[in-house]
Amino acid sequence: MGAGAGVSGVRVTADKATGVAVVTLDRPERLNAVDLATAADLAAVWREFRFDDSVRAVVLTGAGERAFCTGIDRGAEVPQPGSPYMVDDPLLTVGPKANDLWKPVVAAVRGMACGGAFYLLGEAEFVVADETATFFDPHTTYGMVSAYESMYLAQRMPPGEVARMALMGTAERVSARRAYEVGLVSEVTAPGEAVAAAVRCAETIAGCPPEAVQGTVRACWAAREAALSQALTLAPHLVALGNLPAERQAELFAARRPDGFRVR
Repeated sequence: MGAGAGVSGVRVTADKATGVAVVTLDRPERLNAVDLATAADLAAVWREFRFDDSVRAVVLTGAGERAFCTGIDRGAEVPQPGSPYMVDDPLLTVGPKANDLWKPVVAAVRGMACGGAFYLLGEAEFVVADETATFFDPHTTYGMVSAYESMYLAQRMPPGEVARMALMGTAERVSARRAYEVGLVSEVTAPGEAVAAAVRCAETIAGCPPEAVQGTVRACWAAREAALSQALTLAPHLVALGNLPAERQAELFAARRPDGFRVR
């Protein structure tokens, strides 16, 4: 896609001089939550980049100041097969690796990144966050199993930190500084500077021979791919067994937490 190109919920700009494209989740009024159209558009963007040799590195971010992404849009209706052995999860195909893209992706986070956002962060090479960024996983609070999200986080963070984030639900948010300390984030910037810092990294990477870069991306992913693939085969069963009925989830979501949350 050329500079300024866009599709529903996703905006793409590309600088052919530097070889860097910026992909922006562009639904700030919904905290960049992913609906079905946006999920399909993300997959299309990643697959188009496979054939665009002018794009050598990618920055992924979210529009607005409040959120990078808050996961699946709760207003999205996802049709499900009647069989318990088949479950459709639209977020499984939103990441670059899921679409066989082996060009480097750097995530730039401002504001909230929670729940299904970890499908995207889990398939980025590394994460840059500004000081406003917070990370949390609301699943358990709303009667849902954190399966896929925890599995992606386990590739980046110590097990105890993953468990704490997943089990604390909406009661606790992890600050950008704490995320940096435990390895989820590789750089913390001043407010509003995460995209610029990520672009600088991407420009450096894009300046290297692409064959070597893409081979290195593939090698880094291969080091954790086997364990992740095995874990993900269990995820739909854990979700099916542990999730409350949708109507009960909705009740819990509507109630929210009366005591708010703390940031650590």
